[in-house]
Amino acid sequence: MALRQLITPNLTSFPILSFSLSHSKTRPPSSLLTRTFSISSMTTSQKKVLVPIANGTEPMEAVIQIDILRRSGAQVTVASVEEEERNKFCVVDALWGLKLVADSFISDCVNTKFDLISLPGGMPGSTSLRDCVVLENMVRKQAEEGRLYAAICAAPAVALGAWGLLKGFKATCFPSFMELLASEAVAVESRVQEDGQTVTSRGAGTAIEYALVLVEKLYGKEKADEVAGPLVMRLKHGDDYTVTEFNPVKWTFNDTPQILVPIANGTEEMEAIMIIDILRRAKANVVVASVEDKLEIVASRKVKLVADMFLEEAAKLPYDLIVLPGGLPGAQTFSNSENLVNLLTKQAESNRPYGAICASPALVLEPHNLLKGKKATAFPALCDKLSDRSEADNRVVVDANLITSRGPGTSIEFSLAIVEKFFGHDKAYELAKAMVFISP
Repeated sequence: MALRQLITPNLTSFPILSFSLSHSKTRPPSSLLTRTFSISSMTTSQKKVLVPIANGTEPMEAVIQIDILRRSGAQVTVASVEEEERNKFCVVDALWGLKLVADSFISDCVNTKFDLISLPGGMPGSTSLRDCVVLENMVRKQAEEGRLYAAICAAPAVALGAWGLLKGFKATCFPSFMELLASEAVAVESRVQEDGQTVTSRGAGTAIEYALVLVEKLYGKEKADEVAGPLVMRLKHGDDYTVTEFNPVKWTFNDTPQILVPIANGTEEMEAIMIIDILRRAKANVVVASVEDKLEIVASRKVKLVADMFLEEAAKLPYDLIVLPGGLPGAQTFSNSENLVNLLTKQAESNRPYGAICASPALVLEPHNLLKGKKATAFPALCDKLSDRSEADNRVVVDANLITSRGPGTSIEFSLAIVEKFFGHDKAYELAKAMVFISP
């Protein structure tokens, strides 16, 4: 597959959920798992979900599932497995320099009965999850009582497999861990693999699909479809993606791209995390700046993120790109920030790249005349606020030094398009394959 550019895809604003889910109807018996799991027995009442995190957790995999599960109505507890005496504030140093704040420590959760325990991946995060005795005992009990447990990326092989909880089940994981998984489970190369009370998946690029499968297991397909609609999902996962470009110009930088990503209370956490994560994977220098009076912000689905610095400090530096995540009321906070709007205006006037996704093109760029004469897109429900809606149905639109996109389900494409503009096609394609966003 080849990364395509200068193509106008014919996509609808709210595609119907269409994820690839491999089912196994039969499995060998396991001595650890004695009860029959039944989706039909599950009611629509609020489900309790545990997502444990550790230093070295993959932030996209953690945040995407937390966000999507909370959209479904689940009560999600984010628990740190790190030592309490060393970290009283539940701050976890995830991969790619991102700091996440857990809701509690894992020891606070031992007496809670969860409908689902789901492990994000990343290394060494998966190893820390595996070595946490409290978590292991909780997941073992989850399995013995016939309740859902799941993992993504390295965690199926490194944690669930090491605990013997995938024996006799079909499972998948990050490609480089498949050999290890094969010694612990029936290893398959599905993007998401469901077998009985277990769900496993491959990596950051399959995390949205994985999270929606978890929603379906908890609440049914109708709820999963309902949650998927506003995400602006791809019609077919694993395929190449498209970027629509007008008036192409070369985006330049000295040594390393300097990129500013502002965040605020109410920022869409999936969009922010995917942009920061992927651009740092590409070796860009990404500055995450809080527009609030605290470095820690509470995003739209109550995920707590910690910025690198305040916007006032960040504003003293020059940037090759300023890019805004969406979310409400975060986008409105951006629009009301005189400091940020001045930065964006100077960026545009100097013909340096700037961009926005979801609500931010319509609520920040448009009202401040930063889309004048430009083709752009935005979150479907807000596209009527764009003065030029002629290309709004496209998932990612680049017009010279401007880049815009639609929502959480287009965030990886949006980020990869930025990588391509700075580093070229090959780098973007390499990252897309490494995240298992596109199939090799």
